[in-house]
Amino acid sequence: EANKRQQTKIAKLAQVVLDARKQFPGSSLADLYDPLTMPPVLLEAHQNLDREVMRLYGFPARMAEAAVVARLFELYQNIVDR
Repeated sequence: EANKRQQTKIAKLAQVVLDARKQFPGSSLADLYDPLTMPPVLLEAHQNLDREVMRLYGFPARMAEAAVVARLFELYQNIVDR
C-alpha cells in the first residue's frame, strides 16, 4: 500500500499526464497514443508516472511490459484469493 507521500506523488504525476493530454484538444486518444506520433510531452509524462509506479511496486526500472502485466495479475490474484 502506498503511504500518503507516495499517493501524493502519484497523483501529481497523473495530473501531469492529464495536463499533457489537454495540450492537444483536437486529438483523439487513438491519435495521442499512436506509438509513431505520440507527442513527446505526453510520452515523457507517462514515462515519469510509470517509473514512480514501478518503484512503488518494487519492480525493476527496466522490466518488460509483459512481465509487468503478468506480475500485476499475480498481485491481483493474491488479493482476490484472500
